[in-house]
Amino acid sequence: MAAADGPVPELQSRADACAEQLCSADRVLLASHIDADGLTSAAVAATALERASIPFEAVFEKQLDAESIASIAAREYETVLFTDFGSGQLDVIAEHERDGAFVPVIADHHRPAEADTDLHLNPLLEGIDGASELSGAGATYVLARALTACSDADERHDNRDLAALAVVGAVGDMQASDGELHGANAGIVAEGVAAGALEETTDLAIYGKQTRPLPKLLEYASDVRIPGITNDERGVVSFLDGLDVECRADGAWKQWVDLTDDEKQRLASALVQHAVSRGVPAFKIDRLVGTSYVLAGETVGTELRDASEFSTLLNATARYERADVGLAVCLGDREEAFDRAKELLANHRRNLSEGIEWVEEHGVTREEHIQWFDAGGEIRETIVGIIAGMSMGADGVARDVPIVAFARKGDEETKVSSRGTGPLVGRGLDLSAAMGEAARAVGGDGGGHDIAAGATIPAGTEPEFVERADRLVGEQLD
Repeated sequence: MAAADGPVPELQSRADACAEQLCSADRVLLASHIDADGLTSAAVAATALERASIPFEAVFEKQLDAESIASIAAREYETVLFTDFGSGQLDVIAEHERDGAFVPVIADHHRPAEADTDLHLNPLLEGIDGASELSGAGATYVLARALTACSDADERHDNRDLAALAVVGAVGDMQASDGELHGANAGIVAEGVAAGALEETTDLAIYGKQTRPLPKLLEYASDVRIPGITNDERGVVSFLDGLDVECRADGAWKQWVDLTDDEKQRLASALVQHAVSRGVPAFKIDRLVGTSYVLAGETVGTELRDASEFSTLLNATARYERADVGLAVCLGDREEAFDRAKELLANHRRNLSEGIEWVEEHGVTREEHIQWFDAGGEIRETIVGIIAGMSMGADGVARDVPIVAFARKGDEETKVSSRGTGPLVGRGLDLSAAMGEAARAVGGDGGGHDIAAGATIPAGTEPEFVERADRLVGEQLD
């Protein structure tokens, strides 16, 4: 494929080299991360490999470390495709490559370790921001598009339809800044729209437009807190009943997708006017409207129709050790796997709600440059990062400094998750660097992105970690 024809021209030569290795392999081990970006990465790769008639086996890892890489090497596959991780562990992977254990092919967007390999597809290597412009699923999509040029796959399968999953991954990786996807992600969106797999619309920027009844849609919308609406059940009902909009049908509340375009416009305008009357700043009100990414082939009113809701559903599977369910949904199972995923999503929402309540009840500790909380065993280590991010701006939790969260990972280890904001990154915040350096200083390791990163550290080293992280973040922001 010529570079000009690819979704991300800067990465085309790397994608072509990776695709050639995969096409020449007798079989491939596909190893991927377990979050929404990792699951969509795996689904994009799995579909592309299957279409190219390349035999493969898929495995998932919650964390790619020396032990899990050794386990992968022991499977005796000549070629291993890593998606949505691998770059940060390149030093360990390269050792196995030198020993002849396997040939690694990496499609990732995290910061690379100080090592190199020939088949490494990462936007950061070409000056593209992997935290905001291309996700792991996006990098894997670029590889999937390249696979069509060197395989015997049906020429109708140019893999552009997989752009929809790549967008779900990007949205799930919090790359929709200022309400929309930017950079290389925008090129993938354009391909998805052209292929008829995606619809890009301007709409109310509130989670749950496909599945939540109107009162719950507004009551639970906390990104922009509106007095008399946010977390105010009676206030929401009073607001809706006062509109010149039919918000009920057959005695039941409608959902946003049930409204006509005119009704949506009237409701949105009334919501903005209400926010203005309650003193919500204009820059916050602007966030009420944004770009929505709709999966054209999915049923209206389901969690799979909207990229944001789809990504949340996937997080609800992987974070509870059911990555297999999430992958099955991505690959088209709309019966048993989808039903199970919705059950896991209901449980996930309960746990998130309880986790946020725990943070609000116990509060955070404010240092000079960071704030933190230690949930111990009260919050699952697989979701503590999500809760940390959702807590920013809640009562007692500031948005002007990063938040660091601890949760027990076992008797001997503690999971660390951190979240920042776009403005903080603009001032120089790089949580990947700060978390990695602070973790290594106490005998652990970590990494990720500038706006969101994590680490694993020995239990009992939390005070020293906080001290070092606070100093490192302070140096970045000064």
